[in-house]
Amino acid sequence: MTSTEATGLAAPTAMDALDRLESEAVHIFREVAGEFDRPVILFSGGKDSTVLLHLAVKAFWPAPVPFPLLHVDTGHNLDEVIEFRDRTVERHGLRLVVASVQDYIDDGRLQERPDGTRNPLQTTPLLDGITANKFDAVFGGGRRDEERARAKERIFSLRNSFGQWDPRRQRPELWNLYNGRHRPGEHVRVFPLSNWTELDVWRYIKREAIELPSIYYAHQREVFQRDGMWLTSGPWFGPRDDEQVRELTVRYRTVGDGSCTGAVLSDASDIDSVIAEVSASRLTERGATRADDRLSEAAMEDRKREGYF
Repeated sequence: MTSTEATGLAAPTAMDALDRLESEAVHIFREVAGEFDRPVILFSGGKDSTVLLHLAVKAFWPAPVPFPLLHVDTGHNLDEVIEFRDRTVERHGLRLVVASVQDYIDDGRLQERPDGTRNPLQTTPLLDGITANKFDAVFGGGRRDEERARAKERIFSLRNSFGQWDPRRQRPELWNLYNGRHRPGEHVRVFPLSNWTELDVWRYIKREAIELPSIYYAHQREVFQRDGMWLTSGPWFGPRDDEQVRELTVRYRTVGDGSCTGAVLSDASDIDSVIAEVSASRLTERGATRADDRLSEAAMEDRKREGYF
C-alpha cells in the first residue's frame, strides 16, 4: 500500500508551464498591492493588457481589482479596439483614466510628426498622467521576447523622477524577491508577463476563454502596403497616391497606433489556428508588424530611456 492509499489523500498534481506563469503573475500583483500606495494598470484593449487584467481579477477575486486602468490613447486606434476597451471596463466596474495624445496636439503641447506616427508621442501624456494621479507603480503588459530592449528590463523596473529608464539602475531579482523602493517623485514599472512568450499568451487565452477584440482573428479588411506592412486606411496619412487599397483576409498580431501597426495575411479565424500560426512564426509580433520599432536599431531602447512603456 502506498502512502497516498494509506492516508486517503490524492497526490498533488504537477503545475504545468501556464500554471507557473499564472502563479508568478498573481504573486506580483499581490506584492505590488501590499507595497505601493497608488498602482495603476496600463490597458489598451490589446491581448497582453487584456491577459494582464484577467490575471489581476484572479489575484484579488472575489474582491474587485483595487487599481484603476490607464490608457494612453493615440487617437489612431481601430474602432473595434476602443469598443472592446470600453465594454471591458464597464463589465468589471473599473475606473479608466485616458491620457489623450490628440488633446496634447490640439493645445500645442505636442506637434504631429511628418510621418503621422503617434506612438513616439505617447511618452509625454503617459508621464503627465502618472504624475497628475500620483501613481507609484504602473503595470504594463511588456514581455521580454518582444524586443531586445525589453529583454533587458526587470519585472520591477525603477524609473527616475523624469520617468526615464536607466539599464544601469536595474536591480537583481533573485528567488522572486522584488525591490520596489523608490524616492519621492520616482515610480516603478511592473511587468508580470515578463517571462511569457506570445505563444504562452495565446495558449492562456485559450485555456481561460478570454475574449479579445475581433481584429486578432482573420477577417476581410481594406488595406494598403507600405514598407512591407499591410496598413488600414484611416486618419493617419494614408494611403498615398501611389499606394493601392486592396481587400484582403488579414488579422492583427498586436494593436496600437494605426499609422505604424500592420496586419498580417492570415486565414487563422479561431484560436487553434492562431496558436498554430504563432507556433510556426519566426518573427515576434513587434518585429513583424510595428514600423515604429524599425526607425533605428535602438528605437525601442531610446524611447524607453525617455519614459516610454
